[in-house]
Amino acid sequence: MTRRFITLTFAAVVALGAATPARAGLLPSQVSVTPEAGNYRWTYAIVLPTDSQLRAGDYFTVYDFDGLVPGAVGAPTGWAVATAPTGATPGRLTPDDNPTLLNLTYTYSGPTIGTGQAGLGNFWALSQYQGSTDSFFTAQTHRTSDGRLDSNITETVVPVPSAPPGVPEPTTLALAGLGVPLLALARRWKK
Repeated sequence: MTRRFITLTFAAVVALGAATPARAGLLPSQVSVTPEAGNYRWTYAIVLPTDSQLRAGDYFTVYDFDGLVPGAVGAPTGWAVATAPTGATPGRLTPDDNPTLLNLTYTYSGPTIGTGQAGLGNFWALSQYQGSTDSFFTAQTHRTSDGRLDSNITETVVPVPSAPPGVPEPTTLALAGLGVPLLALARRWKK
């Protein structure tokens, strides 16, 4: 009897979890990097998911965009771009944010975009760097179901300087550093 009760309870919890739709605001669906005039264009394709609504004042931020070429940012019509060491961040979200690197914040000023998944276009910025690392992306939109604010955080990639050719990775240096004493010990033991 107890075993059956536990099984039914577990099944009910799983069913409730599966029935609740996942919600998220703006999302970077694709990031591409292309060479441009000695720099690199980083393009973020952004999607507005189903059950999200975009209203004037909603925004998203890409954190720690290294090597930004001054004035070389762009967005579709109806969007403004701001760069600052600390980007706009929705409440209750805590992305890692390096205050020595610029963040890109894109703010919407157009008419409300309603229900249904929608591609919002390509948002871009030029960087001196082609190398990439993981960083954060936050957004604030509105839920279609009740009009309340919806905030989300996810990962994206951002530029960083690439290691110059011929410079070994730190792990390689550490292994080489461990190998030298072991070779000396093996040589000594062999004698």
